[in-house]
Amino acid sequence: MQELIELDAEWSRRLRVAEKPGALRTLAAVMAHSGDSWFWLIGLVILWMVGNEVWRWRALVLAISIVVMAVVVMAIKFTIRRRRPEGEWGAIYRNTDPHSFPSGHAVRAVMLAVLVISLGPIWMGVLLVIWAPLVGLARVAMGVHYLSDVLAGMVFGLVIGGVLGAVFW
Repeated sequence: MQELIELDAEWSRRLRVAEKPGALRTLAAVMAHSGDSWFWLIGLVILWMVGNEVWRWRALVLAISIVVMAVVVMAIKFTIRRRRPEGEWGAIYRNTDPHSFPSGHAVRAVMLAVLVISLGPIWMGVLLVIWAPLVGLARVAMGVHYLSDVLAGMVFGLVIGGVLGAVFW
């Protein structure tokens, strides 16, 4: 098991760009933040306020799903208690949530992609399917997660998205 943990840390280190100024770091930072729950919840509230009945329903389903997922992920994180990789970037994440497994951003991104694929519109689902793995990769690149945190989060997001999609569909 120790060998796997060391391999995970090494692969995560190789993907890291947080300390390397430039366009790739900027892009990774933007992508890493694009999965923030507050960003999505604000957008969904706006969508609920301006959308028609179908869009209001979608916004409500997605917002409820984000909140439910956050509670479940935090329970898992505080049970496992894996510390985040050392680093400077992402102080807000490091201070409010010092645990890294699983990546809540990866769970949320994949869950949203799966839900939007099932709820529609399909074009938005396709965009989120492309976006979701980039969020997870960016979290590793910015040094706030190990690769295994993100991979586990993506699997968990698939499961939660599938279950919630079946419930709400």
